[in-house]
This record gives sequence, C-alpha cells and structure tokens, in this order.
Amino acid sequence: MFNINPMPKGNVKRVAVIVTQYFFNSHADVILGRLFGGFDYHPQVEVVSLYTDQVPDNDMSRGEAARCEVPIYPTIEETIKTPYHHGGVDGIIIIGEHGDYPDDEKGQKMYPRRRLLEDTLKTMDELNLNVPIFSDKHLSYDIKDSVWMYEQLRQRGIPFMGGSSIPHIPPVPSFDPKLLEEASELLVVSYSDSIEAYGYHGLELMQSLAEKRAGGETGVKSVSVLQGSEVWESMSRGEWPEDLMLQTLSLYDDRENVHPKESDDLTILFTVEYIDGFKGYVIQQSRIVDQWGFAFRSKDGTITSAISATDTSRPWKHFGRLTGMIEQFIITGKEPFPAERILMSSGLTNLSMESLYQKKELETPELNFSYGQSNS
Repeated sequence: MFNINPMPKGNVKRVAVIVTQYFFNSHADVILGRLFGGFDYHPQVEVVSLYTDQVPDNDMSRGEAARCEVPIYPTIEETIKTPYHHGGVDGIIIIGEHGDYPDDEKGQKMYPRRRLLEDTLKTMDELNLNVPIFSDKHLSYDIKDSVWMYEQLRQRGIPFMGGSSIPHIPPVPSFDPKLLEEASELLVVSYSDSIEAYGYHGLELMQSLAEKRAGGETGVKSVSVLQGSEVWESMSRGEWPEDLMLQTLSLYDDRENVHPKESDDLTILFTVEYIDGFKGYVIQQSRIVDQWGFAFRSKDGTITSAISATDTSRPWKHFGRLTGMIEQFIITGKEPFPAERILMSSGLTNLSMESLYQKKELETPELNFSYGQSNS
C-alpha cells in the first residue's frame, strides 16, 4: 500500500477505481491504463485509489499503481472511504471484466459485478455520498441481478453509465441517424469467440440503434436464439433477413466473398421482437468479420448499412473514445445516453442465454419498459 496524497490537485475530479483483474490488453489496461497516462492519453481526472479483486501472475496493477503513486486497498470500502476522508471522491469506475471466475450451466462467466456494485453502494450510503458511477459492459449474468442493480442506482438518484465502446464508434460510411426513425428491422453482424461476451457487444450495438426509432424505445416482447444449422434452415424459410446480412458483409473490402453458411464456425443468431413489431437480429461467428457491422431496412424498403470501425489491435483507439466519455460523465455528472439502454442490453443478453439454454423462444416481461429516444 502506498501513501495517498491527502489533497486534491486543483479542481481535477478524483476517482476511485475497482477492477477484477489488470493485465496487458485487459479492459483495466485499456481504460485505467489511459487514466494512468498510458497510450499517449492525457487524463482529465485523477485516480486516487484502486481495488483489485484478483491478482494474476501477469498482473500490472502493482507496478502501474506504484509508478503513479496510487494506493491499492484490500477492500472496496477502504478504496472509497480513505480518499473520501482525504480530499474527496468525485466518481467511481468499476471494471468487472476478465478474471478467474466460474461459468454457470448456461456458459456465462459469473463476474461478480453485482457484488462490486453492492459493496460500492453500501459504502456510499454510509458516507451519504452520491457521485457518478461507471460500470463496464453489462450489469450481470443474471436477469434478477441486472434489474436489482439498475433499480438500486435509480432509487438513489446516482448518475450511471455502463456498457462498452462499440456503440460509440462513428459508423463508416456515415449516414443520417434520422433514417433510423423509420426503420422496421435491423441486423448486426458480430465477431465472436464467446457467445455471451461478444453477444453482449452485438446486442448493445443493436439496442443503441433500435432505440432511435420514432417514439423511442417501447419495450421487448420476446427473444429467441438459434445455433448451427438451425440458423441456415431458418434463413431458407425466410424467417430472418439474409439480404441485410449480405449487404453488411459487402462493406468489408478484405473479406472473402463466401457465404457465412459455408463456414464451419459455430453460428449463433439472436432474434429480438419488440412490442411495437420492430425486429432486431444479431448473427455471429468467430471468423465472419473482425469489426461489428449492421444494416437496417426502412419502411419504404431502403437498406442502410455501415461498419463500426474499431481498431483490431493495440492501441485500441475505440477505448480511448470510451475513456474520454467516462471522464466527461464524471466531470459533468450528466449521463451521455439513457442508462435504460444498459438495463435493456443486459437483459437481452441474460434472457438470450436462457433462451439458448432452454432451446425455445422466451417472453420477456422484465424488458417491457419504454424510454426516450437517444441522441448518442
């Protein structure tokens, strides 16, 4: 443990950071590493404390924290309370991705995101502290926990930002987002070597686009998931829009012109039916693309398609964009997009994994809620 500087550095906002693991190219590395001044990034907030849930053999946290003179504490309570009493805490960043945690029977990694948030909220309650919280990716692997986490944040009136970097990448080619107001269906093509972890990225990207339809989000009626040959049999029956997939794939210049049905990769298709009749799809394979892409059909039949042009190697510039958004969120206290998006995309992931496990379509009463149109 290192000595903490008891006084703030000018007017810079001070943040406590809670991570599961911190190693090279982990989410802690590409987000917290930037806040430590790595990646030629110039942080606008000051990291004043750190908690690591696990310390693997390839850990970077001890060396980087020592270099930056940031103390590491053994509990979340101390990680928040100590700087609070010595200069204050203006925001909390939780990165509950990566680590040695078990999988459940559905193949979901049981990251302790509820526990990390629960300990954070307990400490904040004791201090009567209300500051912005960012939590990386989806809320939980369990739908009940996802709903509980969202409700606890809302009951306290805590500004919240979550999710991943993917929805915030400028589309290539660019298009008028007002076109989404008249969309009738949408398909996302997603890289994946893990059904849940990358399924979340595809579903969150889908939701960030779907919520822009006229009137905003109205809620989800049901989800279903197919895998393997079932996907292509369903396509041959015209049950999902092959043309949207092919239109998206045509944007990738370096991709072989081979239909994905010819691949021996495991194929997964998520289907989401919304209460207002809108439909969203995510199709994923491990070698289909190396960046996320999408296409949507307007009510007049026009198709619009684009790629979310993320980096495919270090320095992962899309994480630089996300880190900048996190900093502005903490500085301003203003949510950059509806927090309901994270509950919706978390719930879509939770219930889709349940659908895949049960091998049937599931009704989704937990996702029967509406929220306003997003500008992000």
